[in-house]
Amino acid sequence: MGNVLNQLSRKYFSDPEGVFLALALIAGFSVVIFMGDTLAPMFASLVIAYLLEGLVRKLESLGMPRIYAVLVVFIPFLGFLVFLMLGLLPLLVAQVKDLLKALPVMLGRGQDLLLSLPDHYPTFVSAEQIDAMMNSLKLGIGKLGQDVLTFSLASISTVFAVLVYTILLPVLVFFFLKDKERMLGWVLSYLPRERMLMSRIWEEMDSQIGNYVRGKFIEIMIAGVVTYIMFALMGLDYAMLLGSLVGMSVIVPYVGAIAVAFPVLLVAYSQWGLTPDFVYVMAGFAITQALDGYLLVPWLFSEAVNLHPVAIIMAILVFGGIWGLWGVFFAIPLATLVMAIIHCWPRTEAIADSTA
Repeated sequence: MGNVLNQLSRKYFSDPEGVFLALALIAGFSVVIFMGDTLAPMFASLVIAYLLEGLVRKLESLGMPRIYAVLVVFIPFLGFLVFLMLGLLPLLVAQVKDLLKALPVMLGRGQDLLLSLPDHYPTFVSAEQIDAMMNSLKLGIGKLGQDVLTFSLASISTVFAVLVYTILLPVLVFFFLKDKERMLGWVLSYLPRERMLMSRIWEEMDSQIGNYVRGKFIEIMIAGVVTYIMFALMGLDYAMLLGSLVGMSVIVPYVGAIAVAFPVLLVAYSQWGLTPDFVYVMAGFAITQALDGYLLVPWLFSEAVNLHPVAIIMAILVFGGIWGLWGVFFAIPLATLVMAIIHCWPRTEAIADSTA
């Protein structure tokens, strides 16, 4: 056993750059895990600046000085941020409040439907199963009420956090874009001069991560806007809120579409019951999900790394458990990063057979 471990150590950690990279990854993950909440505005600003950097580079390639390219990209971003904070967010908050007020009535209609299932389908559903389901639903409603109360009590700190993000985030994004070369030079000055391994990993990951994150933002916008327009034209209540939920659901492949179907179904059934309007809304929702999965995603992510669905779900569970929503969003790029590191890690010799 000791001989095998010794051979593993020589194979994977005999390269000084590999050792440095391992220590840097451990340090980086430790900072994010233990200081993620404190440094969240900086991490969010880095991500946004990374997304906008592609547009800045395109303008620079056309001969525009960097400072002007940064301003041309940053000013529309700032306008979009103002629109989100002053236009979209208040509407979403108002619809959330209205939905919470109407939730008991909606759940009551859902309860009536569930209680009628044993009479219509006694072979498939029993009264005991419905009782167990209703008990679980009551516990969920109680927890939701506690969460709403907790949020109300912490509203002051929440408003303060929103203000911090609103002020700090655009400022940090601007300076990350404007002083990119200076900051990169400072970081590179602390790295080893021989960094072929790091360069290979970065070259392998840069285009894939950039394409994935930009494509995912585009997918969120398209799915959310298209679904909102469809729900609004059909007259569904809370169309903007449900459209936003559908847009955000694409962050989590496979699971997100199933999870967001429940509030859409609940609102549609509460509004119309089992009528043709209800069927039209659910059919439209199913069609948009199919178009997203079979048309939009292949078009946006044609060059993405092919990960098995089980690997994607595992990455979502692991990174989502560590970093919450950000971890869920970046689960696939992070999984791809892990694969790239494993693929590029230096190997100096083959491991001898332990039975030899």
